[in-house]
Amino acid sequence: MSALQGIRVIDVGQLVQAPQAALLMADMGADVIKVELPGFGDQARWIPAAAGHTHSGYFEGCNRGKRSITLDLRMPAGRDAFLRLADSVDVVVSNFKPGTLDEWGLSYEALSARNPRIIYATGSAFGPTGPDAAREGADLAGQTAGGLVSTTGRDGTDPTPVGATIADHMASQHLAAGILAALFVRERSGRGQRVDVSLLGGAIWAQASEYTAFFLSGVVPGRANRGHPLINGAYGILPTRDGYIAIVGVPAPAKTPFLEAIGMPALFEDPRFASPLLTPDNKQTLFDLLTPVFRQKTTAEWSELLRAAGVRYAPVRDYAAVAADPQVWDNGYIVKVEHPTLGSISAVGSPLRMSETPTDPSGIAPELGQHTEEILLEIGFAWNEIEALRTSGAI
Repeated sequence: MSALQGIRVIDVGQLVQAPQAALLMADMGADVIKVELPGFGDQARWIPAAAGHTHSGYFEGCNRGKRSITLDLRMPAGRDAFLRLADSVDVVVSNFKPGTLDEWGLSYEALSARNPRIIYATGSAFGPTGPDAAREGADLAGQTAGGLVSTTGRDGTDPTPVGATIADHMASQHLAAGILAALFVRERSGRGQRVDVSLLGGAIWAQASEYTAFFLSGVVPGRANRGHPLINGAYGILPTRDGYIAIVGVPAPAKTPFLEAIGMPALFEDPRFASPLLTPDNKQTLFDLLTPVFRQKTTAEWSELLRAAGVRYAPVRDYAAVAADPQVWDNGYIVKVEHPTLGSISAVGSPLRMSETPTDPSGIAPELGQHTEEILLEIGFAWNEIEALRTSGAI
């Protein structure tokens, strides 16, 4: 048995925000139906994995285990088919610009009038109300407008975004959480509801500690400067002979072994470093002293020494190094799946472990419109109706 067995979801999203929320539900066992524009599909299909590659990492990575139906929601026949489909599902999840589905006659009010149990979950760039509600945006807008980019990199350098669609991802997790909570409430009330999240709200929520520090002190925390602006201890990234490694704090029992490992047994006797909470200037001085020491050994050598000393650490790795780590395979964070054209490929697995209702990340992303006829037949369309939809261009 899976956690969401029997739950049906319409994913009418684009790129990451809504599709990844629906993906999490698919991994939990929900039947997720991907609604896409005929002849074009989700925009994610058009972002190649690499130059000249025929598959999209964005689409494959966010749409595993779903079924695809093509419907042109701008056409009355496509809209009416969508309404019939929505009558039979539990959740609709989307991330169109606010008002788009309303313009097509597919508002929450329209769907809930037909299906009062439906949960209508929408993601936007800046939120559903306010002066910027109608503005379009994408991941970078969430990172920048939400203040995240102001925290990355070092003082005196240009702003640098996170090199992943992190604002989209954070919003997708909030969207999934809201949907699951709404499903739980529906079990008691019998009614669905609307759920709204945004890239802006998700980015701010992810920085709740840092924003709260600002609210309390009036001081903007500032940039990471290879660690964290509010954590002034042995916490940051150091260069090694062949790469970089992060020191993630030195617990009290590990202090002496750490000093022995770096060959500086008297370092913390210096009054500047005696306290575990350093001033920003003293932290900078500490890392200036540690930098030439760490350059003398490789990342692998430091990993062994720091592990033996009981110091919290992690090497700075690229995707290839992460994918070679048995730890991620043992926990199912990366898995092997069988693809009909690519054969056995690696895929990002589920981050969830559930003892009684395990997740299943073994599905693959569908071809555009692969399940159109199958889904229409399931909801009561006759073959002549399907042919009429095809002739009109609605599917």
